[in-house]
Amino acid sequence: MTEVVFLQPLMALIAGGLILVFPRILNYVVAGYLILFGLAGLYPHVFSGI
Repeated sequence: MTEVVFLQPLMALIAGGLILVFPRILNYVVAGYLILFGLAGLYPHVFSGI
């Protein structure tokens, strides 16, 4: 879980920088961000029973 806590601010900074430089890719950056952290948030819960 520590990896997710460290990774979220880093990804937010990268996504923010990309949006500032390339405003047209906003949809892709937001979609990728949501998918990545949705999977990262579910990962410990899905594999805790294994």
